[in-house]
Amino acid sequence: MDYINAIKTAVFIFPFIAFLFTIPFILNQYHKYGSINKLRSVIIYSFILYIITIYFLVILPLPSKEYVRSLTTAKYNLIPFSFITDFIKESSFVITDPKTYLEAFLHPSFYTVIFNIIMFVPFGMYLRYYFKCSFKKTLLLSFLLSLFFELTQASGLYGIYSRPYRLFDVNDLMINTLGGIIGYFTAGLFKKVLPSRNKIDEDSFIEGTKVSGLRRITLFISDLIMFLFITLLFSLIIKSTYLKYVIFIIYYVIIPYLFDGVTIMGKFLNVKLEFKNKRLLMITLRVIFLFFYYFIFQFLALFILSLIKNYVSFIIVIFLIILFLIMLFYILNVIIILKDKVIFYDKIFKVKYVSLIRYEKQK
Repeated sequence: MDYINAIKTAVFIFPFIAFLFTIPFILNQYHKYGSINKLRSVIIYSFILYIITIYFLVILPLPSKEYVRSLTTAKYNLIPFSFITDFIKESSFVITDPKTYLEAFLHPSFYTVIFNIIMFVPFGMYLRYYFKCSFKKTLLLSFLLSLFFELTQASGLYGIYSRPYRLFDVNDLMINTLGGIIGYFTAGLFKKVLPSRNKIDEDSFIEGTKVSGLRRITLFISDLIMFLFITLLFSLIIKSTYLKYVIFIIYYVIIPYLFDGVTIMGKFLNVKLEFKNKRLLMITLRVIFLFFYYFIFQFLALFILSLIKNYVSFIIVIFLIILFLIMLFYILNVIIILKDKVIFYDKIFKVKYVSLIRYEKQK
């Protein structure tokens, strides 16, 4: 039952951890490959869920501090292979009597060992299949992860408890590491039915030679965040009313003009804007249009609404409907972009997104 509760807790916590991980993951994938491979995403997020799960299996359930203070049990077991003698002593196993096998295998001294092996099998599989670790590296990382868990227990959950509430056991280090090794060799079976890591990378690079809708949206948002960050940073040093306008022009007009349509985040995300002609003029006009289209127009609508709210209620209703339609229009814009379609203003300014990823498939 404790195992089930730990798994349930991991599943509950996973969406929050995944949410925090998603933005760095998206930025990293676009920077490295220019695309987000679906299979890679499944592998990475399942690995995160797996790590969260085994961590909670190690630390949960959490006892009360009063209960831990009252414990007088041993804190450490440094005797290797003591799990074998424990099994022989505590279970009803008799090697000459097959009738004792089932009962012995259901004894905690046996299934706990098996559970600790199984718990690390996926780790070894992930290390070999996706992270392309060698046998020696898998052995080392399996041992280090197990050591981390054992030290977590030995520290009383990093000092939260006055003493360990679970045993630091050298046998767990050996058993967990064995599980990682088994996973390493088992991963060979999955390599026969799933594409290799090299194939995943190859597909990612090929897909990254095109600029997807999500990549365009990521570029827009990350450029905005970078602009705001730079503005905030300089505002701490330079006090000027016009500072934000100067930085805006430098970031969105001067830099793209000098670097062939590439912004700071465009360089990181491997995307540039390619204008058909009159690059400086088109960059400037496009930036001005986007500024009013995405930021000024809504505030202007709200300002007008605030002026008429005390006069004609009918107009207010009409205006709210119009405002709703405007927001719906923006949502439709996002949908169009996510479907990799060209948005209307990019057609007007004759601009297209070009990937800086160059990849030729190896023959």
